Amino acid sequence: WGTTTIEELEKAGAFENLKIREDKEKAVKREPFWKQKENIKVYISAVLLVISWFLGKQYGEEHFFATIGYAAAILIGGYSLFIKGFKNLVRLNFDMNTLMTVAILGAAAIGEWGEGATVVILFAISEALERYSMDKARQSIESLMDIAPKEALIRRGNEEMMVPVDDIQVGDIMIVKPGQKLAMDGIIIKGTSTLNQAAITGESVPVAKTVGDEVFAGTLNEEGLLEVKVTKRVEDTTLSKIIHLVEEAQAERAPSQAFVDRFAKYYTPAIIIFALLLAVIPPLFMGADWSEWIYRGLAVLVVGCPCALVISTPVAIVTAIGNAAKNGVLIKGGIYLEEAGSLKVIAFDKT
Repeated sequence: WGTTTIEELEKAGAFENLKIREDKEKAVKREPFWKQKENIKVYISAVLLVISWFLGKQYGEEHFFATIGYAAAILIGGYSLFIKGFKNLVRLNFDMNTLMTVAILGAAAIGEWGEGATVVILFAISEALERYSMDKARQSIESLMDIAPKEALIRRGNEEMMVPVDDIQVGDIMIVKPGQKLAMDGIIIKGTSTLNQAAITGESVPVAKTVGDEVFAGTLNEEGLLEVKVTKRVEDTTLSKIIHLVEEAQAERAPSQAFVDRFAKYYTPAIIIFALLLAVIPPLFMGADWSEWIYRGLAVLVVGCPCALVISTPVAIVTAIGNAAKNGVLIKGGIYLEEAGSLKVIAFDKT
């Protein structure tokens, strides 16, 4: 329990692009991936990079317009990266954002605007791919949510009415006609039918149900008219629990993901120190050229960034669990997903 502000909540949910509305209406539907503001910035930066490259080829890399184009690509494509990088640098929290920020600023400082812009674009594309995979995973959960209807025909007293699932109470009588899906879990009090429960239990053959039998939200009534006494609220149904398990599984950190995060925590400052020593020691003690060795030190910063590892691991796990859920396979977390990769034999028992 505690107090907070809407701004703080939105900041906490920034990675998922969450927005909170005070009128408690349903959240505004997300824009399609290709129209999202963050991705439009990537397109603009990429176009500026290509134009600047052509200008550099035509008039020379040092040409004013080429440099301006590269600088604009860096600012537009790397804005969010720089914000995170500077904040982390102030807190001495070394991660890939800190490393990339230092490397790009260094590239600009020695006049390698084109290389700095290229690094920004590559990093922005990798983040866009991460957002895309998260969107796909989110869609897989939404497709699970769409299995059950959003409203049901309910009898209260002598009156029958269509009621949204959020307003259906335990004890209500739900009327399910042949060909309709059940919106809620419950127990049959009248009627006999066969139900296709494949979406919930994986049972491929329709199951005969009669008075006293338990039925689940998201299953399809194939034959007779059923009257079902609702036994659970919408948030407690078997389907809701499945959705919750998938969400938990996607949030759970796999062993490889935890290792990569720990690795980056120590690896990043080590790379920064190594790059600094590489840039300073040869000119100071061996009379080497400063600009050449500063350039080499910055090259080490850029090449040594662990962003590929840090980004790819959670993306792979979230995408795999989401795709599996969409195809009816529930994986309870990244640790189990990794274990599945080492399996040599699988024995199926279908009873």
